[in-house]
Amino acid sequence: MKSKIGIFLIIVSAFIFSSCGTSTEAQRQCNIRVGIVFDIGGKNDRSFNAAAWEGVQRAERDLKICLYDVEPGNPTSIEPAMRAFAEKDFDLIVGVGFAQGPIMQKVAVDFPKIKFAIVDGVITGKDGKPLENVASLVFREHEGSYLVGMIAAAKSKSGTLGFVGGMDIPLIHKFATGYEEGAKSVNPNARVLTNYVGVTDAAWNNPGKGKELALSQIDQGADVIFTAAGNSGLGAFDAVEQYGKNPQTNEANKFVIGVDSNQNGVKPGFVLTSMVKRVDNAVYDVVNEVLNNKFQGGFHVFGLDKDGVAYSLDDFNKPLIPQEVITKVEDSKKKIVAGEIKVTDAMAK
Repeated sequence: MKSKIGIFLIIVSAFIFSSCGTSTEAQRQCNIRVGIVFDIGGKNDRSFNAAAWEGVQRAERDLKICLYDVEPGNPTSIEPAMRAFAEKDFDLIVGVGFAQGPIMQKVAVDFPKIKFAIVDGVITGKDGKPLENVASLVFREHEGSYLVGMIAAAKSKSGTLGFVGGMDIPLIHKFATGYEEGAKSVNPNARVLTNYVGVTDAAWNNPGKGKELALSQIDQGADVIFTAAGNSGLGAFDAVEQYGKNPQTNEANKFVIGVDSNQNGVKPGFVLTSMVKRVDNAVYDVVNEVLNNKFQGGFHVFGLDKDGVAYSLDDFNKPLIPQEVITKVEDSKKKIVAGEIKVTDAMAK
């Protein structure tokens, strides 16, 4: 068994270094080497992974790092990829997604001199204290979800909203709870239908199931659906598009709300807004900290106060949201930051 694992590590290591487009000369000139391991949704999911990818690519351009990435394809490939980076003495290894937490914990303990960062995960030692060589990048998703919930309720004609989550886990409950609280702050009688794609990692990469759940919610009266399901959420985009536009107003009959990245342009006119998690900024910042010898392990928290979460407004969706709604949402944003509005953190229950 050990020999098989060793062979697999060699294969992964060879893949990592052969797949990087950086020339040998550029590698010698780079300031630091950064490896990123995506979850099974892949870096082109136009959502969570894509945001992390954007952040490290920006760091590659701005900070002259040498960047290597691995898309594992299945959970069993994550640990060998991390270990391959660590064995090569990388300056920073980034893991994307809470599911990588237990894996990164093992690898980080085995390589205490290597710096790690995990998006949406919390890494601690046996004593329960944060590991000094791991930065846990976490977000106040409930705060941003509250704001898009307000927008959804203001736009809804039926008073019924939908939420399609990926895995049925506390992290995604943060999105759902904040969304419902925001919606009810606008319409106390609003009804929110909530469904989850599944209970395993496969829940992030099943757009067919995402569409099925969204269509079911629409059948029950939902006319705005917020999705926090990674690649599976793209199925909800297809579902609302299927209902077309009103010929009199040329406005969509049903709307979807994107997540993590700005997805307003995925189905223009059908996307009401996106609850953006600035994973790109968080990843960029931790790379910059390593480069400038300012890296600190432990919690790095990103909320509305740091623009770590937000709702997206651009040319794709500005015509869909009245200015008076934006004014109310911005007022609530200020109150959340000031502590005047307390949004429930479902993970803290």
